[in-house]
Amino acid sequence: MTRRIERPISVRPRNLGPSPQRRAAFRRGLSAETRAAVLLVVKGYRILARRWQSPVGEIDIVARRRRVLIFVEVKARARLDDAAEAVSQRQRRRIAAAAQAWLAIHPEHASAEIRFDAVLVMPRRWPRHIIAAFDASP
Repeated sequence: MTRRIERPISVRPRNLGPSPQRRAAFRRGLSAETRAAVLLVVKGYRILARRWQSPVGEIDIVARRRRVLIFVEVKARARLDDAAEAVSQRQRRRIAAAAQAWLAIHPEHASAEIRFDAVLVMPRRWPRHIIAAFDASP
């Protein structure tokens, strides 16, 4: 005869959602992306997608001006230097993979010149657009 072992039922606290810090960070990110999109529109870009997600990564902004298609990473930091250093090599690979996925779904943009830009957002300052912030080639 086998004896059945009874295990105590673990009581998990109710899921209260993200912490207040995570919610504040999310709001700051949305605000930064909105400011970046406004800057790009003022510069003559047409926003094609915002916060586009795929299984391989996320693209903050996809925009086009004439024959140039840009995939934009938005970074919000208190200091410009911190924002500039915030795009890691791993993130660059994920953004490039997500860009390939976006182009596969939108082949009408495949003939455009592709570029990877960054927009750095700091409090109480105009966002800074970094053209060709990184190269996606291996």
